Amino acid sequence: MARYTDAVCKLCRREGTKLFLKADRCYTEKCAFDRRSYGPGQHGLVPKKYSDYGVQLREKQKVKRMYGVLEKQFRLTFEKAVRMKGRTGDNLMSLLERRLDNVVYRCGFVNNRVEGRLFVRHGHFLVNNKKVDIPSYIVRKDDVVSVRETSRKLARTPDAIESVDRRGIPKWLEVDKTALLAKVAELPSRDDVTMPIKEQLIVELYSK
Repeated sequence: MARYTDAVCKLCRREGTKLFLKADRCYTEKCAFDRRSYGPGQHGLVPKKYSDYGVQLREKQKVKRMYGVLEKQFRLTFEKAVRMKGRTGDNLMSLLERRLDNVVYRCGFVNNRVEGRLFVRHGHFLVNNKKVDIPSYIVRKDDVVSVRETSRKLARTPDAIESVDRRGIPKWLEVDKTALLAKVAELPSRDDVTMPIKEQLIVELYSK
C-alpha cells in the first residue's frame, strides 16, 4: 500500500496551514509550522503566485493530506458525493468525516488519523460489536464504534482520551470515555468541519 514516508511537518508548511498530523505536538511551541510558517526547501520564502487551477489543486491536496487519502480513493469519494442528494461539496466533507479512521480520531481513541488508520487495520475497533479493519469504512447514523476488549490497555489510547478535550468532540458523536465507545448520533454537516476548507474549489477542479 502506498504511503507518505517523508517528514509530515513539510506537508503543513507546503499547504500554508496546520493539518494537525502530529497530534499534541501541533498544539505546542515545538510545532514546525509555528516556527517556520513558510514553504519547505531553499525557495520556501519566495512568495508563490497561483493560477485559478493552482489554487484549486492546492485545496484538493490540502484536504487529501489532512484526511490521509490517496488520489484514487479521494476521486472515488468525490464521485460518490456527486451521486448523493444535496450539495456535492457538503457531501464530500460528510463522507470524509464519516471514515472510520477519522471517527476514532474524532472520538479521542487515537492521537491522529495516521494512528487511527493503523489501529483500524490491526483490528482494534468494533462497529456494532463486529470487527472492522477497513479505514475507509463509512459509518452510518446510530452506529456504535468501540475499542475491542483486548485492545483497551493499549498505551496510546489513554493518552489520546486525555487530550481529546483540547481539540473538542464534534456534536454528531456521543462519546463514553469510560466505556471507550461512541455512537453516531447524527450524520455530520458542513458546519461540523471546523478546518479552513473551501470544498467548492475541489468541486470546480473535478468538474473541468
